Amino acid sequence: MIYRVSPKPNETRIPTEMKRNVLVVEDDPDIVNLLQIHLADLGCELTTHQNGRAGFEAALAGSYDLIILDIMLPEMDGTEICRRLRGREVMAPILMLTAKSEEFDKVLGLEMGADDYITKPFSIREFIARVKALLRGTEQIAASVAAAAPADSSVLTFGALTLDTDRRRVARDGQRIDLSPKEFELLSLLASNPGKSYDRGRILNLVWGYDFDGYEHTVNSHINRLRTKIEPDPQNPIYILTNWGVGYRFNEEL
Repeated sequence: MIYRVSPKPNETRIPTEMKRNVLVVEDDPDIVNLLQIHLADLGCELTTHQNGRAGFEAALAGSYDLIILDIMLPEMDGTEICRRLRGREVMAPILMLTAKSEEFDKVLGLEMGADDYITKPFSIREFIARVKALLRGTEQIAASVAAAAPADSSVLTFGALTLDTDRRRVARDGQRIDLSPKEFELLSLLASNPGKSYDRGRILNLVWGYDFDGYEHTVNSHINRLRTKIEPDPQNPIYILTNWGVGYRFNEEL
């Protein structure tokens, strides 16, 4: 398998104190070596595993800024690892690597709680762009939040629910709620614009930053996961409302 290695863009090395911890679970040593070289240029320190179960246990035991999972792994596949990690409230961003191009694989990974995926073979430039996006958050969401939030405050309050956009924290009744990066960005987008309806295609473009043509129903899965975490009664939501035939909006009457 040949990977298209573009010339390295000019990178500013991240100071040691700002290094990011990245877990890579991939059973192809050539890909692991490739990722080690280029992620090191971003100031990332890698922990690697070639076995799915070992990678899952490492993800539970450690604290990582990013988890990169191959789909096809011995003992436990990437989608199962992702599902179990989200079930254990591990909210580090997850980037999935897949050699498969079928829609099912991509959609399944996202619906299990992954934040993004990239299909092998991939260009290093594209891979680095995806990694950077996951590490820093989506710039479009940040701009939307900044435009909607009061100039002197980064905290949005809706009854018992509070959203601190600077610290990326969410709480209800004073109790912190752990969200994955994409869940936080999705909530930020809606909460920063109460009453504004977004269709699923627009949400995908703003939150994921890519055109997931044909995968709009993935938004439904993330909305449902968000409702489970933030709503007092997910079956009767009061924060994230459905506009039937249109999309979703944040309740403007709170």
